[in-house]
Amino acid sequence: MHEFCHRCGGELSDGDGGLPFCPHCGAPQIYLTDHDQPAEVSETGTTGSAPPPLPRPIEWKTAIRCALLVAIVAAVLSLIAARFEAISALSWLWTVSGSLITLALYQKRQPQARMDAAVGARIGIVVGIVLISCLAVAMAAGGLAARYLLHNMAGFDAQLTQQLHLQIEHAIKANPEAKSVEGYLYSPEFRAGMMLAGFAMVSGILLVVSTVGGAVGGMMRTRRKAPL
Repeated sequence: MHEFCHRCGGELSDGDGGLPFCPHCGAPQIYLTDHDQPAEVSETGTTGSAPPPLPRPIEWKTAIRCALLVAIVAAVLSLIAARFEAISALSWLWTVSGSLITLALYQKRQPQARMDAAVGARIGIVVGIVLISCLAVAMAAGGLAARYLLHNMAGFDAQLTQQLHLQIEHAIKANPEAKSVEGYLYSPEFRAGMMLAGFAMVSGILLVVSTVGGAVGGMMRTRRKAPL
């Protein structure tokens, strides 16, 4: 297509790009682009709407509810096991398998949720924390009820005193200087501290077991990503 200068009428270049100035009179040239052509459409195509959000790795609301349910059952079983020795094995097995049970409940309620070893381990940590909290509340409530309402803690106190006496005697034989603190070792404060230390150790073990169990359970139930 031939272009002509608007001032002198001289012919301009007919190439792909027009000259900014007329080669005959030097007048600046103005070129208009065609805006009627449709815009290029991307190869992938689009509807103009925003893409759907990516699924969350873990549906924490459901996971915490499942963990809380498992922890409440574990706490109830522990209270029953304190009265009936035959339930102890079931209570111990339920508590140790808490992560696996929680993952089964979680995946049943969220069948499309992502699942792998990392997700299972993170849920296992939450299960361990909830288990420790519920067991601590159950043990404290059960101890208060047994001591002040049922008045049946005499046997437990006698057994604890006997074990403590044997440990103190062994410590004094190994180190005679420990005789000077023998009175403190028999005090209620020392007994409470010893029981809290024991519970802290058991809690740490339970947290590790829950985390490892969650990782193993997540690996067995691996689902890399949820379908969109």
